[in-house]
Amino acid sequence: MAHQHRHQPQHTQEHIQDHAHAHAHGDIDFGTMIPMLEGQARLFAPLYADALAWLSRQQPEPGLIVDAGSGPGIISGYFAEAFPEARIVAADASAALLERARENAERLGNADRFSTVEAELPNGLGELEYPADLVWSSRVVHHVGDQRAGLIALAAVLAPGGTLAVMEGGLPERNLPRDLGFGRPGLETRMDLIEQTWFSEMRTTLPGHVRETEDWPALLTAAGLRPSGTRSFVLDLPAPLADEARAYVIGVFDRRRSMFGEELDAEDRATLDRLLDPDDKASLHHRPDVFVLAAHTLYTATKPGE
Repeated sequence: MAHQHRHQPQHTQEHIQDHAHAHAHGDIDFGTMIPMLEGQARLFAPLYADALAWLSRQQPEPGLIVDAGSGPGIISGYFAEAFPEARIVAADASAALLERARENAERLGNADRFSTVEAELPNGLGELEYPADLVWSSRVVHHVGDQRAGLIALAAVLAPGGTLAVMEGGLPERNLPRDLGFGRPGLETRMDLIEQTWFSEMRTTLPGHVRETEDWPALLTAAGLRPSGTRSFVLDLPAPLADEARAYVIGVFDRRRSMFGEELDAEDRATLDRLLDPDDKASLHHRPDVFVLAAHTLYTATKPGE
């Protein structure tokens, strides 16, 4: 299981950052990913705050919340703050990330109502002491070969009347103007296309891969739930960016260069290299027009009462 930010075809950030998604890839050293995962989760705090405020109107007083694919537990902490009476369970397949999640809960003063479960979707969540009133899954299900089975496993954790909140999809994130003043305009769009191909191929390599129409309300219905809402949440950090946000964008483009750079043509590769050159005044390190604009979509569904 994985979480915090992330591999949807639209979002490199999700593919290589969000919530240590790479459980699908056994060679990942999660300990080295912690600063990146925590940094992104904190940068996206306004988006999560809006999402949790919306969820609180659907499920105002949950007794138990499961963060399914918690990564290092930053978003678990947001849930603890938004729902001060709730118990929080962070579930993830990485012991290193769960250890960090416990440290973060201790730092925030939430350790007395916080626990962890080492688990991988679609199995492993049966260790919970009792059913959950709210299960959160952010960009995790698309790393399960059989996404329908993953949703069924999450639904099984819910108490009657409980809510499953699945964050999947949205819009491609944008960080730069269409025309950079050099190279061919539209670099980010072309990188998106390469990433979509990569994502589709990645999906086919997952154990038990089943191709599904990614109609999330329909899939939630097939999991025995009653869809209760769909809403997209936006992170809008306009230029000029603070240092932390600029560092995030540089990290995104650096990972895109590592993963997809060789699939770009020579001109686009040269443009990307120039954007990453700290000595170039037109690079991400210096240019004043870098921004963060992201939209993530949240789907909710409730478990029918007994």
